Amino acid sequence: MTTDTLPPLRDVIAKYDLAAKKSLGQHFLLDLNLTGRVARAAGKLSQCTVIEIGPGPGGLTRALLAEGAKKVIAIERDQRPIVALQEIAAAYPGRLEIIEGDALTIDPASLCDGPRKIVANLPYNISTQLVLNWLENITEYECLTLMFQKEVADRLAAQPRTKDYGRLSVLTQWLCDVRLDFNIKPTAFTPPPKVMSTVATLVPRDKPLVDVDRKQLERVTQAAFGQRRKMLRASLKSLGVNGEELATKAGIEPTKRAEELSVQEFCALVQALNT
Repeated sequence: MTTDTLPPLRDVIAKYDLAAKKSLGQHFLLDLNLTGRVARAAGKLSQCTVIEIGPGPGGLTRALLAEGAKKVIAIERDQRPIVALQEIAAAYPGRLEIIEGDALTIDPASLCDGPRKIVANLPYNISTQLVLNWLENITEYECLTLMFQKEVADRLAAQPRTKDYGRLSVLTQWLCDVRLDFNIKPTAFTPPPKVMSTVATLVPRDKPLVDVDRKQLERVTQAAFGQRRKMLRASLKSLGVNGEELATKAGIEPTKRAEELSVQEFCALVQALNT
């Protein structure tokens, strides 16, 4: 780890008038001890390229570089922090690339050769969509270490028969091991969000839990959780099949509800749908 000799983040924000924009879901983490902890949660960084989404004034960017990231590619939609990020790039020659653009329309894996990781304090208003996008090519990454609203992180890691368990839980755990690293209080951010935040790490599996088609799994989980209070024999009808027969064929009680099924059981429904 190297020592960060750049100006305090509050001074950077004042110098460049970088007040967080609510429309962009911005909440800046200014405590360099906490940004360092986020960077360390992603494991060893010296042999990989780290892609960061929404760096803002660069608190986490600085931590990633100080913790030894071989290279950081920072994707920032907001034009205002670009000059401040360029100052960080000058302090770490050749190790920071800044891309001005919308992370929702950029495939991070296309930006660099592997190995690669994504580490980011995600804009809360697009965090779920970003994860769903990245899951499509999840094996391109060693891991994703991401900060979410706590309720979103809880959904990623949720187990069956809990209130947080849903489509996001199934689709994520089908492809990844999910680890909840630590929580961060609202007061650590500027401006403080109304909710607790959680850093979570997604580690891609070598292969999916069960070999089924992703689009079909999305269809089945949409049908089941779209009417989550209904039994499968009723909710699965929206697939255009006899729900009772499909569940029985998959070896699942038709009177069960979506929240009671394991990831493997959802995969069994997909397999039954295709036979």
